[in-house]
Amino acid sequence: MRSDIWLLHFSVFFFFMGMVSLNPIISPFAMVLGAAPVIVGTLASISSAVSLIFKPVAGIIGDRGFKFELMIVGSFLAILAGIIYILSSFTGNLMLFAVGRGMHGLGMALFFPASLTLAVDLAPPGRVGETLGWRSTMFGISQLFGPAFGSFVADLMGFTAAFGLTVLFSSLSVLMVLYVYLKDREKVKPRREEKHPRWESLLVLSFVAASVALFLNATAYSGFLTFLPAVYKQLGLGTSAFGIYLSIVGGFSILTRIMGGREADRRGAALVASVGFVAMIGGYLLLSLSLLPPKAYISAFLLGLGLGFVVPALQLLALGGLPSSVRNFGASIYTMFFDVGFMTGPVLLGYYIQVKGDYRVIFPLLPAIVALALMTTVIAKVKNA
Repeated sequence: MRSDIWLLHFSVFFFFMGMVSLNPIISPFAMVLGAAPVIVGTLASISSAVSLIFKPVAGIIGDRGFKFELMIVGSFLAILAGIIYILSSFTGNLMLFAVGRGMHGLGMALFFPASLTLAVDLAPPGRVGETLGWRSTMFGISQLFGPAFGSFVADLMGFTAAFGLTVLFSSLSVLMVLYVYLKDREKVKPRREEKHPRWESLLVLSFVAASVALFLNATAYSGFLTFLPAVYKQLGLGTSAFGIYLSIVGGFSILTRIMGGREADRRGAALVASVGFVAMIGGYLLLSLSLLPPKAYISAFLLGLGLGFVVPALQLLALGGLPSSVRNFGASIYTMFFDVGFMTGPVLLGYYIQVKGDYRVIFPLLPAIVALALMTTVIAKVKNA
């Protein structure tokens, strides 16, 4: 694989490091400032809501030949969000923190689809799934180090220092994208005869099935991501307890992301995604039975393995068959389903928790949600057989 592709992979790694290092911190930080469960869930969802609004526009801009520019601006916005987080920590201002979450969501709207599309555009022939697998691995590695690193920094040095990680990692990301931009910007310029993106190009079973499955998986994962650290906080455990859990998920997902991408090239994306969902269902079932470490870490193993198969396979299922002229638009719409899941999941599940009065009531719901995602990929596999 060429050096320019590797640098883009590493830029993805650092961008997501700036995001996932916050995951074990958002809920405890909001709770320290006196936020109720619904507000905790809402704060976790703001970035997804903003990202959802701006992704279609970013998709159209990217298909006009500005994918690199979108990644650059997205990284700069993530840096600005990190600065706002630091200010909110100094002032204890929850509203300012919410503004930072919105800024991070805008950066995500620009960066995420463009980075996904460029991986497909620059991939060697016949190795699109593998390239997506390597890109997904960068995210997996960020999950391995980011949450634990962020949570340990928060425990040892406070929230302000942990928020500074977003500034550092996002700065490294933008530097790498700038380097590749100067080298490869002409390779991804659209040809004049290519048509502008149209909604109708996305109305194919593979794209729709992958998008619905992504939404359902994100809904379940966002609930787990938002409220398991709240359970640990309620029980008096440090933020590192969830950081370790999430690092185990990231670590084991690394083992299957490259394999998942390669097997998706060979055996079909729908089949590989289905195998991953089965593993994730098993992980959520175990988690609902044993929420506390160290037993809970067994479920993290299954969640990680399953996630490693699901992510690159769904990406290939959604984008692999789209024309290049609409691919960035398609990536934007596809990742919007991720945002909808992350936006609605914490709010709806947070409301359910508030009604029931216990953070732990939502965990038995997660396997059922992922089972619905499994059904969509099975349908896609059967229809395309």
